[in-house]
Amino acid sequence: MQSFRTELENPVVAREIIELEHKINAYRQGSIGDDKFRSLRLARGIYGQRQPGVQMIRIKLPFGKVTFQQLLKIADVSDEYASRNLHLTTRQDVQIHFVSLDKTPELWAKLAEDDMTLREACGNTVRNVTASPEAGIDPNEPFDVSPYAQNTFEYFVRNPICAEMGRKIKIAFSSSESDTAFSYIHDFGFVPKIEFVDGKEQRGFKVMLGGGLGAQPLLAQPIYNFLHEDEIIPLMEAALRVFDRHGERNNRNKARFKFLIQKLGLEEVLSLIEEERTALKNTVYKIDRTLVEEPQAPTSYIEPTKPQDGPGYELWKRTNVMPQKQSGYYAVYAKIPTGDISTDKTRKLVAGLKNHIADDIRITQGQNLLFKFVRQESLPHIYNVLYELGFHHAGIDSTADITTCPGTDTCNLGISNSTEMARVLEKYIEEFHPDQLLENKLKIKISGCMNSCGQHSLAEIGFHGSSMKVGDRILPTAQVMLGGGTVGNGVGRASERVIKVPTKRVLQVVDLILIDYKTNRLSDESFHDYYDRSEKRHFYDLLKPLADTSNLTDDEFIDWGHQDSFTTAIGVGECAGVIIDLVATLLLEAEEKLEWANLALKQGLYADAIYHAYSAFVWTAKALLLDKGVNASTQISVINEFQKHYVETAQFAFPTSFPERVLQINKYQPSAEFAKAFITQAAAFYYESNDRREELRQSFKETQV
Repeated sequence: MQSFRTELENPVVAREIIELEHKINAYRQGSIGDDKFRSLRLARGIYGQRQPGVQMIRIKLPFGKVTFQQLLKIADVSDEYASRNLHLTTRQDVQIHFVSLDKTPELWAKLAEDDMTLREACGNTVRNVTASPEAGIDPNEPFDVSPYAQNTFEYFVRNPICAEMGRKIKIAFSSSESDTAFSYIHDFGFVPKIEFVDGKEQRGFKVMLGGGLGAQPLLAQPIYNFLHEDEIIPLMEAALRVFDRHGERNNRNKARFKFLIQKLGLEEVLSLIEEERTALKNTVYKIDRTLVEEPQAPTSYIEPTKPQDGPGYELWKRTNVMPQKQSGYYAVYAKIPTGDISTDKTRKLVAGLKNHIADDIRITQGQNLLFKFVRQESLPHIYNVLYELGFHHAGIDSTADITTCPGTDTCNLGISNSTEMARVLEKYIEEFHPDQLLENKLKIKISGCMNSCGQHSLAEIGFHGSSMKVGDRILPTAQVMLGGGTVGNGVGRASERVIKVPTKRVLQVVDLILIDYKTNRLSDESFHDYYDRSEKRHFYDLLKPLADTSNLTDDEFIDWGHQDSFTTAIGVGECAGVIIDLVATLLLEAEEKLEWANLALKQGLYADAIYHAYSAFVWTAKALLLDKGVNASTQISVINEFQKHYVETAQFAFPTSFPERVLQINKYQPSAEFAKAFITQAAAFYYESNDRREELRQSFKETQV
C-alpha cells in the first residue's frame, strides 16, 4: 500500500485513502461501531452486497466520461480485486463487485492514479453529477453542458455542506430540450437555454427542483425559466444548506429534498434558500467553460473493410449511429446488455476501437456506451468489433433497449432477478416485435424492488419486483407500471401502478400491450397519448387475466434465472446511508469537525471552516438531547429542542438564545474574523457539553456504588 500512496499527486486524495485504511483498522479492532463504519464506507463508494463479507465498489465518473486508460485501469482493478466484470449504471458510474473490504484502500489508490475517485459515490451525499451522453456533439444543443457538470462535481465533492446530509442529492444536466438526462426526476435538473441581452448571448438554464424516484416518485418543479450560468452553483449551494438544516434525518423514507418541499411548500423552501445567500462561499460562481476539452478526432489511416452482417449493419447504422453537430463525424452507440461488460471484452473493445474513436467514451443513462468523432469510413470496422463482442445489437434507446438494476444478483433490497428478466424480454422483442427496434418513444425499465434504481417509474412500460403468498408458497411477481416517460424541456410523467402479475408472465404483458397499442392507436399517436385516451382501466382489464393465480404452474414459482422455488431474502438497504445517533459517537464527531474547522481556517477556506463549526454545534447539541431521550429529526429541530430542554431550564446560558448563536451561520458573509469567532464559540460549547456529560456520568456511577 505504501508504494501507491507515494505515487499519488493529489495530497487530499492520498490523505483520504490513508484515513480509510485507518478507519478499517479501527473497525476491525472494535473501536468504531457497525453503524458508524457503514456511514464512513458508504461516503467512500463502498457498499455492502447481498452476499456476506464482500463489497460493491462504485467508481464516480462525472457525467459518465471515461478515457481509454481509465477504462483499462478499471478492468485491471476488477481483475485483481473484484469479479472480472464492469457494471454500467443509470447514473453513469461503473460498479465492480465481490471486493474484500480490506483491499479497498489499495484499490482506491490504483484508481486515483488515473484521476478516478470513490468519494461520495454512495451515502448521504451529492451523488454522481450526470449529463446527456450526447453533450458536446448534440446537433440540437444550445451549448455543451459537460463543463457545467464538471464544475458542479468539483465544487461539491468534499464540500462540508453536503458531506453528511439526511439523504442523497442527485443533479443532472440535459444537453437540449429533448431532456435525455431526465431533469424532471432530479433534485436539481438543468436544461440549457440562451437569451440575448443588448445583443449579447447569455447562457443559462431552465431549473427544475425537487424531483425524485424511489417508492414515491415526485416530479421536479420549475423554479427558473432562465437562470444565468454563473448563478447555478450558488443556487445549489444555498439549497443544499437548507436541505442539510431542515431535511428529515430519522425517517429516511421521508428524507429526500422532494419531501421537504412537500412538507414546507415550494414558496417557503425558496424563501429559505434566499436567506442562505449571504453566507455563501460564492454569491456568483463563474463557470470555467474550458474545464472539459473537446475530444480530438482520430487521425490514423483507416483500411477499408466490409461489415460481417450486411442487413444487420444497415439496421445498426439506422438506430445506433447519429450525425454529430461537428460536420463529417458520427456518434456510435454500443448496446451493452444489462450494462455488464467483462474485463476481457473491455480490453478487446478499447484495442479494437482506439484508432477509430475519440478518447472520450460516455456511459449512458441506458447503461450503454457512446463513442464520439467517428468517421464514416470507420463505421464498418466499428460494427465488426462490436459484432465479435456481442455489442452490435440494433435498437439503441428503443423498446428493445431495456434499463435494469442489478436486482437480486447483488443488491440487499432486490426482490426479483431484474437482469435476467431484461435479457429475456430484449430477445423476445427482437424476435416477435422487430418493428419496436425503431421505436424510441416507448421504453421498458425494470427494477428489482420498488426503489426505482432501474427507473421503472419513468418508463412507458415499467416493472418492479414484488411477491405474494399463494397457499403456502411464495410467488415472485412483477408490479406493472404504465404511462411514464419524458415529455421534454423539463417535463415528464411518472408511471401508474396498474396490476401485479406473476413474474414469468411479463412476456405476455409486453406482448398484449404492444399488440393493443399497434392495433388500436390513431395515426402516429404516441404511447402517452394512447394511454391517456384509453385510460388506466383499459389496461387493467387487458392484463387482468394474467393476474389470475388459480392456474399457476410450478415453473412460475421460480424466478427468472433461478432453478429453485422463490424465496424473499431482503437485507438492509444501504443506498441511502444510515442514521447515527449514539451519544459518544456524536461527541467524537463534533470534536473531529472542530479539527476540520481549524484546518480549513488555516487554509483560508472560511466558508468551509464556518460550516464545520456549525456542524460541531449541531452534533454536540444532538448528543446532549439524546442523553435526555429527545430524538430530534432535523438539524433545525435539534437547535430548537436544545433551547427548550437545556437553555430554558438554565442548564446552559447564552447572551441571547441557542438558535441565535448557531444560526449566525447564515447572517454573515464568510470572513476570517467571523470564522475565528464562530469556531471559538463552537469549541467552547463542545468542551462545556463534554465536561457536563462526564460530570453526569461520574455522578451516576457514584449513585450505583
